Amino acid sequence: MDEYAFVNRANWESRVALHVASAGYGVQRYIDDPTFLSGVVTFDRPRLGDITDKDVVHLQCHIGTDTLSLARLGARVTGLDFSPSALAAARQLAADCQQPVRYVESELYNAPAALGGSRFDVVYTGIGALCWLPDIKRWASVVASLLRPGGRLFIREGHPMLWALGDECPDGLVTLEYPYFEGPGITYVEKQSYVDHEGEVDEPESISFNHGIGEILTALLRAGMSITSFEEHDSAPWQALGGDMMVVGDLGEWRLRERPERLAATYTLQAVKN
Repeated sequence: MDEYAFVNRANWESRVALHVASAGYGVQRYIDDPTFLSGVVTFDRPRLGDITDKDVVHLQCHIGTDTLSLARLGARVTGLDFSPSALAAARQLAADCQQPVRYVESELYNAPAALGGSRFDVVYTGIGALCWLPDIKRWASVVASLLRPGGRLFIREGHPMLWALGDECPDGLVTLEYPYFEGPGITYVEKQSYVDHEGEVDEPESISFNHGIGEILTALLRAGMSITSFEEHDSAPWQALGGDMMVVGDLGEWRLRERPERLAATYTLQAVKN
């Protein structure tokens, strides 16, 4: 395993128990209400369309709340992640909800081998996934290899414009601090995760990467995909900027308090394998 993946897996392993216990993930709600869907999938649902009886693979699925939600929409779902603790939590959640979901442990770039040559109707990737990968071209190749001809990629992700912003934005200014384009990873040390929780993350170091929109689109095109839809959004499902820069709006998503049209916070991209 490459160094960046080793560091990041340790970081995500140390987040799992905190996320499972957090109100932000609200694991118990899925058990109590068999119709409950995650906020992310609720936002995605109008664009996803009908996925009943579709074979769906959810890449970088973490503790499986979005994965379970996709299964509740009628899909046959496989979740893939590199964190064994996250997958254990995901399997427990699926069992508690009596929902058949297959989970596979693998680093993203090894997904085709780990999935044993399986091919899918939909590759689904959610918020905060691409930033952990150093090479967007390799990612696009993996996506294409997992899809059947005519199969669809569905991804909603943090916008590279958002990832390039500074952590602190004084006086309401939105400031650029980090690279927009793909390049060497940036090392962060953060003792708190992105949801409210007790205690600190035991392994606070992580390494993340940005990828410009043009790089993402070009990588998919060169991997034999056709772009069918691209939509930018001024909101994100977490409080991406500190202080009081952001407020909660529709569907519990966060956007800039002042002039939200300044920031493309997330995007939805769909593409079909030729």
